[in-house]
Amino acid sequence: MGYVDGMICAVPETKKDDFIAFSRAMTEVFKEHGATSVVDCWGDDVPDGEVTSMPMAVKAAPGEIIVFSWVAWPDKAARDAGWSAAMQDPRMAPDAMPMPFDGKRLIMGGFNVVHEG
Repeated sequence: MGYVDGMICAVPETKKDDFIAFSRAMTEVFKEHGATSVVDCWGDDVPDGEVTSMPMAVKAAPGEIIVFSWVAWPDKAARDAGWSAAMQDPRMAPDAMPMPFDGKRLIMGGFNVVHEG
């Protein structure tokens, strides 16, 4: 099966258009470097929790929306090579593609796909 990088972050609601532009640019870079798909989802029904929740995990502030994203790769080797190449791609430089959110509160991880329906 494949490999997936999953991410959650909080984006100021006023920066939705900036995030969409960022997403499109990131998608182009990742797909050129081997990703099979990139999906970014703008939160709609993401409740606050009492013990834990997505908003709590990224320390979302009032006026921020939770974004859930993933990048699919054929396998971990393709992901490792793709990430390495993407991070060296000049289009990914912070001045070329500034993040419209606080990257210090981004949560991400890599996952082996065990089931896909």
